[in-house]
Amino acid sequence: MNEIHKLYREMGISGEVIDLSQDVLSALSDRFEDIDRNAEYHQMRVLRAFQDNKVSEASLIGTTGYGYNDIGRDTLESVYAQLFHGEDALVRSQITCGTHALALALFSNLRPGDELLSISGAPYDTLQEVIGIRPSKGSLAEYGITYTEVGLTDSGDFDFEAIRAALNERTRLIAIQKSKGYSDRPTLSNEAIGRVSKFIKSLRQDCLIMVDNCYAEFVDKSEPLDLGADMVVGSLIKNPGGGLAPVGGYIVGKSECIENAAHRLTSPGLGKEVGASLGVLSSFYQGLFMAPTVTAAALKGAVFAAALYERFGFPVRPGSRDERHDIIQAVTFGRADAVISFCKGIQAASPVDSFVSPEPWPMPGYDSNVIMAAGNFISGSSIELSADGPIKPPYSVFFQGGLTFAHAKYGIMNSLQKLMSDGIISL
Repeated sequence: MNEIHKLYREMGISGEVIDLSQDVLSALSDRFEDIDRNAEYHQMRVLRAFQDNKVSEASLIGTTGYGYNDIGRDTLESVYAQLFHGEDALVRSQITCGTHALALALFSNLRPGDELLSISGAPYDTLQEVIGIRPSKGSLAEYGITYTEVGLTDSGDFDFEAIRAALNERTRLIAIQKSKGYSDRPTLSNEAIGRVSKFIKSLRQDCLIMVDNCYAEFVDKSEPLDLGADMVVGSLIKNPGGGLAPVGGYIVGKSECIENAAHRLTSPGLGKEVGASLGVLSSFYQGLFMAPTVTAAALKGAVFAAALYERFGFPVRPGSRDERHDIIQAVTFGRADAVISFCKGIQAASPVDSFVSPEPWPMPGYDSNVIMAAGNFISGSSIELSADGPIKPPYSVFFQGGLTFAHAKYGIMNSLQKLMSDGIISL
């Protein structure tokens, strides 16, 4: 037994799981090489953006109070605009999470009487209260903004004819959620987003197209803004924060859209000029610099998880050989206890709170009990090793993150070990 296998055994992984994992990994070398090449490409893009925008030591020093003339904050927003190919960007610690960033983009670019159209089906659970699909204080519905949605086709593509029929004179903003959320559908590619954006603009040039880019940064080589989208929105405690950003969100896109968002975030008349960065800029910059390689580690973990659970016949989306457009891996178990055991295995493999046992609970913003496993350095950071799932049919778990592949690998091995010890899976 070599040293790493001995250490795995001491950390609770059986010889059977170790051997199976090694067998699975031996078939993934070509997939991992592709991921590494993609990471190198994006690493050079990030480095060039830092250099082109003259990031300096002064850029890492924050401001207090009003935050006027915050060189580091303004430079960071120029870096984001270049990376995601937008005219302007809003990157702020005052944006509390991805849902907040999406709400900010929607509220600032919609007006009473407008209609929001989702063309990727029902949005993620937490956004449903923002829209007013589920009644909530301060929703878009309370401001007289209506909503309709068009689902994807059975093959997971956009339904062009249904979109044509749904467009009307009040349609102002088209929302596209790239990742699957808690639904059983494929993640949307930038190529597909480009096709539908071109179609929409041919019908209604004045409609804004917003892409929820969460979990997808640095995965595809193209960017939605290159292909017809007007805004991309995301969270800094996912891919672009590289596991170092302690909070924050971003919106990148057309100058007018960003200006609207800035005046909504702060105050009319103030916009982007205020908003002290305090002490987070160094983490924002360094996290962004690390993001391509951290995202690559998460992608390798997702591919490994898919390949491992494919061996047991569980439906996985995407499959281990499928093209990937985000870091999320779904595994459908068909039973609640398996989802719970999987998450307990991930939690026990965490560097923080490994001794805690997660349980399903009625989490705010969701329509069912949800279990979440995340022993992270940054609370809620899903670029770190984490897993979660709603306790409802078809009983799927969603795995994502891993600051290093070694950690992601161990977490997945431990999830399988827990399923075995609970009598749900046998080798």
